[in-house]
Amino acid sequence: MIDTSHTRHLMSSPLGSARRLVVKIGSSLLVDEASGDLHQAWLDAVCDDIADLHRGGLDVIIVTSGAIAIGRIPLGMRDRKLRLEEKQAAAATGQMRLTQAYHSSLDRHGITVGQVLVTVDDTEDRRRYLNARNTLDTLLKLRAIPVINENDTVATAEIRFGDNDRLAARVAQMISADTLVLLSDIDGLYTADPRIDPKATFVSEVREVTPEIEAMAGIAGSSHGSGGMVTKVIAAKICMVAGCRMAIAPGRPMRPLSALRQTGRCTWFIPMSEPRAARKQWIAASVQPAGTLIVDSGAVTALLSGKSLLPAGVVEVTGRFDRGDTVEVLGPDGRVIGRGLSAYPDGDVRLIMGHRSEEIEAILGFRGRSEVIHRDDLAVGI
Repeated sequence: MIDTSHTRHLMSSPLGSARRLVVKIGSSLLVDEASGDLHQAWLDAVCDDIADLHRGGLDVIIVTSGAIAIGRIPLGMRDRKLRLEEKQAAAATGQMRLTQAYHSSLDRHGITVGQVLVTVDDTEDRRRYLNARNTLDTLLKLRAIPVINENDTVATAEIRFGDNDRLAARVAQMISADTLVLLSDIDGLYTADPRIDPKATFVSEVREVTPEIEAMAGIAGSSHGSGGMVTKVIAAKICMVAGCRMAIAPGRPMRPLSALRQTGRCTWFIPMSEPRAARKQWIAASVQPAGTLIVDSGAVTALLSGKSLLPAGVVEVTGRFDRGDTVEVLGPDGRVIGRGLSAYPDGDVRLIMGHRSEEIEAILGFRGRSEVIHRDDLAVGI
């Protein structure tokens, strides 16, 4: 279903109800194409918007492009196509400048930033996924703003194809964000490329990414920006499966998020489910569990009331699994209670089962998670 009318923009913006927001900023917005300089005044204005949202209680995560575009000029690689290793060298130089720019801009508001370098693979490998998610959750709990950039110094295919749109969607999925905003030099989705087709119609809302929507996606970018509409529609599909709404919004205004909050022009992709419900659907539909945890009746009661699974409630472990693998949870009568992602490998669970959470460090020799399966990683009643 699509909406090509202006109805969406006469209604309240979905951004107004956001609680956990990912903002992706494209390199063509950040960097002057000729000089390689940052658009500092624009970045300050965007960070003013982000600070306003942060003060309002939102969790905000920034996914930023631009490291290669910033780093190529100091290395004397201005006006030519870069080889892969040259892109990696430019990224190594540019990442430092980029992070410092965000730090300086948000520091004006007393906000701490934390740099997190990831690749798409970090969001797809289970153990690395859990490590990255725990880091981001901790930064957000401490009221810091994570600034995420793709680790272009080691990534290969990601650099070649420019996948920060998809990376932003994976990050949104990872942290159960309810909203992703892709700020770009295009203002949304059209039925055709408006630069060459005068009959192209603007699409204000999409509720399902159909083959028709995919057919509308064309490539739009600059010599520095490598993400086009194709990657944005792919990102939208990832978000909608995760229950996260996504906007493709124009980033050129000095306060683009303020404009978006005031029902500014953009394309919203609206999912049919909430983030946590969709995440648990994903866990429930996972592949064959790698192992089984049998729990006592007290743990069953706790799990059915929405609590996490603590080690004290585990009475038996079967199978071989690693941290982040899917395990099945059974009650003492063998009834399936649910499935979840284990915070520990099977060997560690065998050591800590039946013990209180405060005993974990003494048993394992390190401070781990207090739960074997966190409630956000548990699908009950499948």
